[in-house]
Amino acid sequence: MTTTPPEPPQGGAPGYGAPPPSYDPNAGYPPAPPGYGAPGGGMPSAPGVWAGPPLASWGQRLVAIIIDGLIAGIPGAIVGAASKPLAYLVQIAILGYLLYIQGTTGQSIGKKVMSIKLLREADGQVVGPGLSIGRYFVHFLDAIPCFVGYLWPLWDAKKQTFADKILHTVVVKA
Repeated sequence: MTTTPPEPPQGGAPGYGAPPPSYDPNAGYPPAPPGYGAPGGGMPSAPGVWAGPPLASWGQRLVAIIIDGLIAGIPGAIVGAASKPLAYLVQIAILGYLLYIQGTTGQSIGKKVMSIKLLREADGQVVGPGLSIGRYFVHFLDAIPCFVGYLWPLWDAKKQTFADKILHTVVVKA
């Protein structure tokens, strides 16, 4: 003799009953920021797809790097005429400043001139100074296979270098 278990009550989990008719799972919580979690709100909608602001072109990124290089290189070269060690310190200080402001605002001076911004891929927020500095060193991986990592944004769907892929960052139009 086989018996079947009784059917759970309709409208809810067994033993809990149906939720009240005016049930709102977000009741009592402040509203989410505009665009949070929505397509175009800075969060990817699926793996490999960027649903945030438009991505920066490879050319924009290249010009921004050249501008930042000149900002650090020219004062270093001028000081280098008098003292090589002092020139290195000047360049390191300027580079540190550029990476710091990139981490806190999303834009180095070169990126600001080119109207592009560095963001975290997960939530579209700025990366912070630590990740900005770390990203600078991870970019060395872009150079290992004959500089292919620097060219990767030319054909990548999210226009990311190897460093961007590793650290989950994107560069977008500001």
